[in-house]
Amino acid sequence: MGIFGRYVFRQAGGALVLILLSLSGVVWIALALRQLNLVTSQGQDALTFIQMTTLALPNMMGMIAPVALLVAVIHTLNRLSGDSELIVLTASGASAWTVARPLMVLGLIVAGVVSFVNHVGMPWSLKLLREYVIQMRSDLIGQVIQPGRFTSPEAGLSFHIRERSLDGQLLGLIMHDTRDPKAATTYLAESGTLIKQQGQPFLLMEKGHVLRRAMPAVDPPQIIEFQSYVVDLERFEPKTAHVELKPRERYFFELAYPKADDPDFKRQPGHFRAEFHERLANPFYALAFVMLAVAFIGRAQSTRQNRWEATALAGALSVGARVGGLAANNLVVVNAKWVPLLYAIPIGLILISAVMIQLGARARSQSRLRVLVASLFDGANARLQKLLGRSTGPGPEGMSGAAGGKS
Repeated sequence: MGIFGRYVFRQAGGALVLILLSLSGVVWIALALRQLNLVTSQGQDALTFIQMTTLALPNMMGMIAPVALLVAVIHTLNRLSGDSELIVLTASGASAWTVARPLMVLGLIVAGVVSFVNHVGMPWSLKLLREYVIQMRSDLIGQVIQPGRFTSPEAGLSFHIRERSLDGQLLGLIMHDTRDPKAATTYLAESGTLIKQQGQPFLLMEKGHVLRRAMPAVDPPQIIEFQSYVVDLERFEPKTAHVELKPRERYFFELAYPKADDPDFKRQPGHFRAEFHERLANPFYALAFVMLAVAFIGRAQSTRQNRWEATALAGALSVGARVGGLAANNLVVVNAKWVPLLYAIPIGLILISAVMIQLGARARSQSRLRVLVASLFDGANARLQKLLGRSTGPGPEGMSGAAGGKS
C-alpha cells in the first residue's frame, strides 16, 4: 500500500471508528430504554443494568458494522472529491482501483471482525445475558427489596416487606406459600436478614409467627411463635426445567453439527439452518458496500448534483440489498432451497460493482487514448501544413522569372 493508499485508509478508518461508536451508542440507548424496568421495577442496581444492556450489543454488530463502514466510505470519497483530490488523481492517470484498494482492505478487516463476533462474541454475550436474566428472575434478594409491594416470583408464592433499613434488614416481612395443594403456609416476622452460607441463600427471621393451614380447611390452622427462624430460600426459587437455547445463542459447531436429540433443533430446524448461513453470508456485506460506494462515487464527477445523485443511489441500493438479505433469511427458515440466495445477494453486489469499476476505468483509458490520438493527429497536421507552406513559397524558378522580367 503506497502513500496515497495509507492516507485513504487512515481517513476511512478514523471515520469508521467514530461512526461505529455513534451508532453503537444510539443502539445502546434504545436497549437501555427497553430495559429500564430492571432498575425501576425489578430492583436491580445500575451495574447490572449496564452489564445487561451492553451484552446485547454484539447481537446487533452484524447489522451496525457494515452500515457504519458504508457511511465512512461515502464520507471519505466525498471528502476526497471536495478537496479535488479525486480530480487530481484522475488527471494523473490513476483509476478508481487506486482508491478502492485501501478501502477494500478496510472492508476485509471489518468482515473479519463481524465474522468473529458472529461466531464467538455474540453467542458468548447472549449466553451470559441469559444467565443474568435467570439469576435476576430467581434471586429473591432482588425481588423483595421493594418496600410496600407484593411480589410473586412464581404462581402461589408472594412476598411483601414494609420497608428496608439502612443496614439491610427487611422490616414487616410477609411470605405466603400456597404451592403445595395440601397446605398453605404464611410467615410473619418483625424483621428478617438475608444471609448466604456456602453459596446458599437463607432468610433469618426474628420475632414472628408461622401459620399453617390444611387445604381444604377441615382442621383449625396451626400457629407457631418463634424468636428466630431460618428459611432456606432455595425452595422458594422458581424451578426451571429445560433451558431453551435460541440459535443465536449457539456457537458455530453447535449450529453446524446439532445433536440429534436436541429438542430445540427438533422443534425449529429451519431457524438453525437460517442462523448458520446468515452468519457465513453476513460478513460479505462489508466488502459489498465498499465496492458499491466506489463504483458510484469513487471517481471525479462533473457536477455536484451528479455526485449527490450517485451517493443517494449507492445508499438506496445498499439498504435494498440488506433488506433483501433479511427477507432471504426468512425464506431459508421455511425452505432450504433459498440458501443460495443468502450468498448471491452480497456476492452478486460485489461482482456487479467490480464490473462497473472496471468499465469506468476502461472508458477513461479509451478517452485518454482518443485525446492522445487527436493530439498526435493535430501535431502531424500542423507540421504538414507548415511543410506545404514552405513548398509554395518563392523558389529559384520564381527568382529567375523575376530577374528575366527586369531585363
